[in-house]
Amino acid sequence: MLIEFSVKNFLSFKDKVTLSMEKGNGDENLDNIMTKDGLNLLKTAAIYGANASGKSNLLKAFACAILMVKNSNLIPVGGKWSFLKPFLFDEKTKNNPSEFEFIFVANNVKYRYFFSADVNKIYDEILDAYYTQKPTNIFTRTQTDIYDFNHDKNKLDSLKVKNTENKLFLSTATNWNYDKTKDAYLWFSNVIDTYDSFYNISDQDLKEYSSDNKNLKEFALKLLKEADILIKDIHVDYEEKEMDNTMINMFIPPLARTNKVFKISNVNIELDHEVVDEKNNTHYYKLNFDDESSGTRVLFALAPFLKRAFESTKVMVVDELEKSMHPALAEFIVKLFNNKNMNKANSQLIFMTHATNLLSLDLLRRDQIWFTEKNSKTGISDLYPLDSFSVRKDENIQKGYINGRYGAIPFIKDVDLWLEDN
Repeated sequence: MLIEFSVKNFLSFKDKVTLSMEKGNGDENLDNIMTKDGLNLLKTAAIYGANASGKSNLLKAFACAILMVKNSNLIPVGGKWSFLKPFLFDEKTKNNPSEFEFIFVANNVKYRYFFSADVNKIYDEILDAYYTQKPTNIFTRTQTDIYDFNHDKNKLDSLKVKNTENKLFLSTATNWNYDKTKDAYLWFSNVIDTYDSFYNISDQDLKEYSSDNKNLKEFALKLLKEADILIKDIHVDYEEKEMDNTMINMFIPPLARTNKVFKISNVNIELDHEVVDEKNNTHYYKLNFDDESSGTRVLFALAPFLKRAFESTKVMVVDELEKSMHPALAEFIVKLFNNKNMNKANSQLIFMTHATNLLSLDLLRRDQIWFTEKNSKTGISDLYPLDSFSVRKDENIQKGYINGRYGAIPFIKDVDLWLEDN
């Protein structure tokens, strides 16, 4: 579970900003809160802001840090983190490292993980574990290659020589079977992830849809029904076979051809629609997946992610949750995460959105609503919560947001004035 995420000097975030998933003041919508080991954490958080205000950059900050942890063991010596970009509109910060910090719970232990890095190397890195109320430092790394170990010094001294300046020690130590970094690393590997769309369906999900296990299919059908889409059944035929030499010559570049067995998959997806004619007779028609609406395709692809989130703890960070969805359906998905009977795994959903219908204090608490705003003169983005304002429990925050009370909206000229200027 995520407690807090901070980022500094990354893209439009010059100064440190922090997204907190800890409960703030207020006793409304208590089902939106999960309590574990004395922590009161929010199940969902919505982030609003004008276009180019920093919403997507916050998702990119999450993605950058998570990918660096996941891929650190794969980067070659001298390899560059090309997607790591500092705030460039300042002579000082453009040459300084970016900073990322996660505070989270993994396997019932609270951790704090911090690192700073630029495109070439890691500068600082700290992992603390809270086995008690006080933190226990697992390791501290400064100036790229200076390490401080308070415990297991001989073991960790033998591992630091296996690390390189562009690799994260969290990943290296775990890769060499150091048990005290394992749970923290696996949290990045298996629990938290970012999503910018749900149009792509993985081979693993297609295999599950096509298997005899009907759990995923039944979950997807229930989701589609809730969206008022009249689909009665899902048919997925998934076949995987080895490529023959002709196909290898056609699709695999010569330098990539090895002794590895290359496979190709054939997939056919059809959905059964129930239709009633003018004589009240019921008919069933199969429609190919490519002929379905974008909303239907998104729900079909989203279903496996939701099912996994409600079976085991996940942290999903999603850009534009409402993309290709009716606003009421996006609201339904938020309600699923906030519902204690559905979300028994206490998964969290953090989403960037323009859907103002979700700006309701009947749906979200004041501490669950966040805004990004960019200074038009400096190009610096800020992140702040709704509960930093004096907001009444019965306030119409949708109207207040549209009217600019909380900032984070675009300043657009009147059409006539724009025409005069052009």
